[in-house]
Amino acid sequence: MSEVIEKAKAAVNGKSNGKVSKKDLYLQWYEVMLRVRRFEEQALYAYSQQKIRGFCHVYIGQEAIAGGIATGIRPEDKLVTAYRQHGIALARGLSSDSCMAELYGKATGNVKGKGGSMHFFSKEHNYFGGNGIVGAQIPIGTGIALAEKYRGTDNLCVTMFGDGAARQGALYESFNMAMTWKLPVLYIVENNGYAMGTSVERTSNVTDLYTLGESFDMPSEPIDGMDPAAVHEGLQRAAKHIRAGKGPYFLEIKTYRYKGHSVSDPAKYRTKDELNEYKAKDPVFLTEEKIVKDKIASQADVDKIKEAIEAEIKNAMEFAENSPLPLGSELYEDNYVQKDYPFIMD
Repeated sequence: MSEVIEKAKAAVNGKSNGKVSKKDLYLQWYEVMLRVRRFEEQALYAYSQQKIRGFCHVYIGQEAIAGGIATGIRPEDKLVTAYRQHGIALARGLSSDSCMAELYGKATGNVKGKGGSMHFFSKEHNYFGGNGIVGAQIPIGTGIALAEKYRGTDNLCVTMFGDGAARQGALYESFNMAMTWKLPVLYIVENNGYAMGTSVERTSNVTDLYTLGESFDMPSEPIDGMDPAAVHEGLQRAAKHIRAGKGPYFLEIKTYRYKGHSVSDPAKYRTKDELNEYKAKDPVFLTEEKIVKDKIASQADVDKIKEAIEAEIKNAMEFAENSPLPLGSELYEDNYVQKDYPFIMD
């Protein structure tokens, strides 16, 4: 990562004395979004060659959320999400190498090739996945927030889910518990409009999903998920509220996925005109255009990031290709943690 991006990270996360500049922020957003876009494009290519197997849900179109998350919260904050999660993992700092190797099912992956596309994890980056069961991460994230409150930290747990998971009963139970106990949890619904393939309009009379928080008196608001600046600012507002001990916050981040639900989904439930309408709002292209047009940074700065990302993703593909497969003898390792509890009697 470039020096200017490291400076931006340090300033945003309160680890430097200076204020983060507009240039540093926009370049970081652009770098994160471009990394996610190129990573996912290569993942699709590798899948077409049958080098990646199983389920694969790419994040193309939703990159502005990853960009805003990279700067909107602290590294110490916890984050848990669903299975469309490669982009969020990269935004949290997991390396392209370890993520691509995990997709390939290699031993050098972030969970040693045992998780695949839907189950990334990194304790180092406070990243709790990648969860394959629809909505299961909502009570998990609520529990993580309870642990942070119990420990007396000012960290929060960002708990992300899709518009389809907003129909799960566990969401309402979690909302109720979190508000009752004023837990430090930021709930985010990434509303890309179609869940697995059925539009929000066909599944609920409540189409403004952020209003679901009103039943619990939970502060809630909609966010433009095609703009990394809007995501960043929304997260910072929510985080300030939560760190003040006021309890949960709920954001509906309105976004769009350019591809189907998974690689096997032809997405025939939407029109080409609708898809093209959203592609005109493409966060990667528009952010690059804004950076250069508004003279936030130079074209040379942008090109430097492009070159670095192209090289990084190329190296990640080679790393995954050349990494070893997990050993069969390790099949049962890392599944359980055995501890001795002296207070349990035989």
